[in-house]
Amino acid sequence: MSDLRDAAMTSKAWPFEEARRLLKRYEKKAPEKGYVLFETGYGPSGLPHIGTFGEVLRTTMIRRAFELISDIPTRLICFSDDLDGMRKVPGNVPDSEALAEHLQKPLTSVPDPFGTHDSFGAHNNAMLRRFLDTFGFEYEFISATEFYRSGQFDEVLLRAAERYDDVMKVMLKSLRDERRQTYSIFLPIHPETGRVLYVPIKHVDAANGTITFDTEDGQEMTLPVTGGNVKLQWKPDFGARWAALDVDFEMYGKDHSTNTPIYDRICEILGGKKPEHFTYELFLDENGQKISKTSGNGISIDEWLTYASTESLSYFMYAKPKTAKRMHFDVIPKAVDEYHQQLRAHAGQDAAARVNNPVFHIHPDGVPESRMVVPFSMLLNLASVAGAERKDQLWGFIQRYAPDASAEANPDMDQAVGHALRYYADFVKPAKVYRAPTDLEREALMELRDQLAAYDGRRDDEALQSVVYGVGRDRFDPLRDWFKALYEVLLGASQGPRFGGFIALYGVDETVQLIDDALAGKFI
Repeated sequence: MSDLRDAAMTSKAWPFEEARRLLKRYEKKAPEKGYVLFETGYGPSGLPHIGTFGEVLRTTMIRRAFELISDIPTRLICFSDDLDGMRKVPGNVPDSEALAEHLQKPLTSVPDPFGTHDSFGAHNNAMLRRFLDTFGFEYEFISATEFYRSGQFDEVLLRAAERYDDVMKVMLKSLRDERRQTYSIFLPIHPETGRVLYVPIKHVDAANGTITFDTEDGQEMTLPVTGGNVKLQWKPDFGARWAALDVDFEMYGKDHSTNTPIYDRICEILGGKKPEHFTYELFLDENGQKISKTSGNGISIDEWLTYASTESLSYFMYAKPKTAKRMHFDVIPKAVDEYHQQLRAHAGQDAAARVNNPVFHIHPDGVPESRMVVPFSMLLNLASVAGAERKDQLWGFIQRYAPDASAEANPDMDQAVGHALRYYADFVKPAKVYRAPTDLEREALMELRDQLAAYDGRRDDEALQSVVYGVGRDRFDPLRDWFKALYEVLLGASQGPRFGGFIALYGVDETVQLIDDALAGKFI
């Protein structure tokens, strides 16, 4: 462990860079509360999505990195903003029309359309917790409704009333002129209708901790700022929550980054110390548009896990969090293969290399051994050429290539076989486009066919790759045009695996027949 800690203190892996930055916060004095607090927030207006997974996963990676370099205890809080008013009726719930009368009520005061929980907010909170538990995250859950109503937030809310003008000054700088006229950091919750009111505040009584306002029907009303009678607007709420909980670290997407100075300053005005932040870039779809759960573009958690493992998704989330990344189905095979490459590399690495390996951060309790004897991308090509629809068809090829492999001894391989069949059926098969070879390509393919038909050497990846390479070397410049021709003419794809490895897996005789069929025009 000492070797790993020493290596972690100089590691360039981003979780350790962030952990070391956080450690500096307490290099002179340990936290009075006795632990370092990580927080991640969630708006429970809908179901958890891939952004939620990424945020909690990345925060967890930094937390684990911190625990390796420091002996200070840590906590992770997942905070649900379930006191927010329901601004629109979701269209994907049962009997959505019945929710219209509950608009602007806190989500925890809206009836659950699914009929399984006390409120719509409670239902979505349960979905969030089930989601996080499925992936094994260690966290503590806090409901904003409970936080406000239980009095845990009262001290900071009273301070917000005392320092109202200072907090308003921060907020007003960020607002348009027309918004400034009616804006207040406090949103009263009507004691009779239960609705969150967006109304101007006539008076803030710091001594008594109350606010006075006119309701929407013109009735003057005074409410205490404590006990869940009011809530803070979302930007002040961010900073106030940091102050109330004494948050040390929170990450959020780039779309929040312009608000960071606002959150920080409000936290400080309300007596807190601004936390360390980490701003990550947003995910894009295949067209370069921001992924949105509203528009439904990009890829969901369930969709990814239909075609690949959780660990491959964690690997994708780990890589370059400060770079915008396109997240669509075509990235899945690459993520799977790179993840297993890193697993194999980890086994022979020293401490310094291991702490820089992504799988070290994906598997904090011990990095498993990869039992993938065939890359995922090659499985897809094999499924394509063989027209495979069942696991046993692919396993027949795999066991000829690697006789000791089996579904029992290689569970990750077996899982990948199932994923490959689904991915092939949904994405590869519909997109296959074969073409006829040019005269030069036909000549080369015939030469390759003849050499393979007469081949009596070693039938491993390297030996067969040499045969393929030798046929193309004297005919193609650049040589990649030869391999591109192999993929397009024989596999119906624009790219593919290392072709020698494919022949070793598919079989020499089978490849000869594949070339014969392609040259006879059977695929066009």
